[in-house]
Amino acid sequence: MTKRLLLSYLTITLIVLLMLEIPLGIFYGERERERLIADVEHDANVIATLYEDDVERDLPLDPQPAATYQDRTGARVVVLDRNGISLVDTDQPVSRDFSTRPEIVVALGGARASGTRSSETLGTDLLYVAVPVASGGTVHGALRITLETNDVNARIRQFWLALAAVAAIVLLAVAAIGWGIARSVTRPLRQLNASASRFARGDLTITADPVEGAPELRALGETMNTMALRLNGLLTTQRVFVADASHQLRTPLTALRLRLENLQNQLASATTEESSLEIDAAIAETNRLAELVSSLLQLARADERPETEVVDLAVLTADRVDTWTAVAEAGGVELRYVADTNATMQGLLVNAVPGAIEQILDNLLDNALAVSQRGSKVWADVARSGDMCLLTIGDEGPGLVDDEKLDATRRFWRGDTTSPGTGLGLAIVDALATASGGSFALADGPTGGLSAIVSFDRAPERIHDVVDQ
Repeated sequence: MTKRLLLSYLTITLIVLLMLEIPLGIFYGERERERLIADVEHDANVIATLYEDDVERDLPLDPQPAATYQDRTGARVVVLDRNGISLVDTDQPVSRDFSTRPEIVVALGGARASGTRSSETLGTDLLYVAVPVASGGTVHGALRITLETNDVNARIRQFWLALAAVAAIVLLAVAAIGWGIARSVTRPLRQLNASASRFARGDLTITADPVEGAPELRALGETMNTMALRLNGLLTTQRVFVADASHQLRTPLTALRLRLENLQNQLASATTEESSLEIDAAIAETNRLAELVSSLLQLARADERPETEVVDLAVLTADRVDTWTAVAEAGGVELRYVADTNATMQGLLVNAVPGAIEQILDNLLDNALAVSQRGSKVWADVARSGDMCLLTIGDEGPGLVDDEKLDATRRFWRGDTTSPGTGLGLAIVDALATASGGSFALADGPTGGLSAIVSFDRAPERIHDVVDQ
């Protein structure tokens, strides 16, 4: 908007300058030419008066007055008799016939002729003035003066250059003043845009400086600040509630689980098989509730968008695969780490929320192992892809159709309701990936099953000391 305002100021100024300076320049040029013609006509009449008597009596003419005028002005002077034959010519021999020249015809007819014409010989424009040499109303001859217009043209060019310089100075001044005015006019809009950008990034803090400008803009700024304060309060309350609820529910659930386990041990020999199964079901339910509470806590922390740190994706992936290998072997599933050797040796530095990669790996490996049959394979892969690093967990399970892939990251969604789970695993993965500045996607595996792909922004490589080799 600042540029558009400045452009409009400059356009209006340029139009005004053109409307003023172009007519002024044209008027100045015409006035200078008319003044030169008037001066030359005056000189021609004076010189014609000097030669009047001699031309009338057909006496020899003295060329000195004409030569003196030529020396002073650089003009060519030609004096002609009544037949148009030259009697005096300051540039050419005399007795030449000029009777066919239009200006000479006019002058011999008793009138004055003036104008300009282009001279191919001299390569410039010439001003000519022809007057009759007459006395008592009788024309005895004519006198013509021709003069180069270089001087007057130079003065006219200088005037146009001066007008151009004035226009440039005015435009520069208008640009400087207009820029300041445009910046002051758009300052409140830039303040509102900065506030809106902060709110869009999740930063709901408001600045202490109020929005300047029109009353409507100030009111809009106050409304946006009020909205930000209320949203910040609501989000803070929601996060505190989820975190507090998760924390508070952990303790009684843990205590309940311990009591049920103790009761199971005490009644192992005294209760029926049905009672033992019921207690086992109660313990399983408490485990599910504990898992649900832990998942809610992880989601609450992911929504807070903490600062990221630089971690080695390859090292963390290898560590978590090693931890889950025992679980995989117990289920008869082969768990492999198939990362590129160069990537693992050099390390894959990424930006991620603290602890996010470990939680992502735990959730993805848990899901992959849960759907894998005995004798199948689960693999983990890390690789570079441009400015991103990719973590892929693949399995040979039943996979998901396209609609299910879209729904899988929704909270509490479960593809198979007969198997245990909270429906929050993939939602946690998606939230942690987003909080780390990356993304999460599901795709069909190369040999069937499902591939879970998490992308992270690559971090700058570590700087090692260079030693002479």
